[in-house]
Amino acid sequence: MTRLQESTATNFEVPPHILVMEDDLSVAKGLELVLSEEGYAVNLAGTGELALEAFRQKRFDLLVADLRLPDIDGMEVIKEVKEAKPETEVIVITGYGTTATAVEAMKLGVHDFLPKPFTENQIKSAIDEALKAHVEKPAEAVIKRAETEEEKLIQKREVLGVLSRTAEDADFWGDLMKNGSLALADYKLSGEAKVAIASGDLKWINENVGELTQKQLMFIYKRLEREAW
Repeated sequence: MTRLQESTATNFEVPPHILVMEDDLSVAKGLELVLSEEGYAVNLAGTGELALEAFRQKRFDLLVADLRLPDIDGMEVIKEVKEAKPETEVIVITGYGTTATAVEAMKLGVHDFLPKPFTENQIKSAIDEALKAHVEKPAEAVIKRAETEEEKLIQKREVLGVLSRTAEDADFWGDLMKNGSLALADYKLSGEAKVAIASGDLKWINENVGELTQKQLMFIYKRLEREAW
């Protein structure tokens, strides 16, 4: 049993309740102001232990999580939250993201991964999408909706479209290389697919999309080459 499994509140909060786990006070206060103005109920936690304690005391619909904290690795906090309260949506915000951490986060069930610095509109959009996903889930358990064949085909088409575009549009290539998944906001892609493209996760792409042409592979190879440096 994890530290969080001692608490099992199940009632939804109205308005949506968000916990911001961020040790940089200026960033935390900025997020609190922006999100409160949007009508959300916001709590702050400057350490991992404070975040875990907050989850013991009440139910949150969304966790906005920094990864570098003064006490516990942010990824460990996310893992405990998702194990004990899997219905909680999570958005990672970090200035130290790598391909490995992005992939690990998505495997834990993180909804989105935003590199710092991000804009006010970017965090608002990410939270809006995460909460939309949240309300589709029953309060007492996560039921992962099975993708239809049509949805799988749409996502495959979108991934291939993104990779083909990188070979033809230098500006888009640069935007994707610099801003990662944020450059894919206009595409009908899951958070996992966005991170896979932005991080160059060839294994995920092969398993979920299939083989790529050399033209489509160009961005993936360059992304992996950059990560190696």
